[in-house]
Amino acid sequence: MQTTLMIYDGTAPADSDVPRTGGVPLAPAGFTWPLCGSGCGGPLQFFAHLPVEDGVLSVFVCQNDPGACEFWDATSGANRVYLFPREELQPVAVPETGVTVLPATSAIRTHLVTLDPEEDDDHDHDHDEFEHDAYDLARSGWKRGPEERFGRQREVLGSLGGSPSYLEDDRLPACPSCAGTTEFAAHLEEGISSQTAMNLGGQLGYVFVCRACREGAFLTN
Repeated sequence: MQTTLMIYDGTAPADSDVPRTGGVPLAPAGFTWPLCGSGCGGPLQFFAHLPVEDGVLSVFVCQNDPGACEFWDATSGANRVYLFPREELQPVAVPETGVTVLPATSAIRTHLVTLDPEEDDDHDHDHDEFEHDAYDLARSGWKRGPEERFGRQREVLGSLGGSPSYLEDDRLPACPSCAGTTEFAAHLEEGISSQTAMNLGGQLGYVFVCRACREGAFLTN
């Protein structure tokens, strides 16, 4: 099994065109900062800028009133996912009100992990139904070097591609525009520290995309 982990790689300029959490979104000219459709009506918080093969995934989630606005629900209107083209992107003006940006911008580097779960001596095989989850295995085994005994899972900010970790089929979201099937694109973890963390309620974030409509959905589990 192969998993492309996203690893914390220090800080980055807020408007850089590199994989990152935080900072400001880069979008085509004329893009309007999205507003929450769940209840508060305020601007969403920008979470992640994730360059992928066919564009840039831009993830927004409402943090103005986390207990009331259901940011964890893909159909609530409290989150947005866009797939922008790579060309002619520019920084978007940040709204003057609302919880709109993270406290810090975290650079991301990718690291391809290849694992054979049958040979992973460090993994608990007592729960057979969970033993073959590629993302969980890759994250739990992440280490800086082979000589290190314990992993550094907090450095893992998520993953790109693959399959959604431990997500039931009935929670797979439809495209908000065409109602068609979406494709899993990324996991998002809260972050390496309280200064850089995204508020996901202690859960794992899931990014889905409809490439035909160039938008997607977000949920937590």
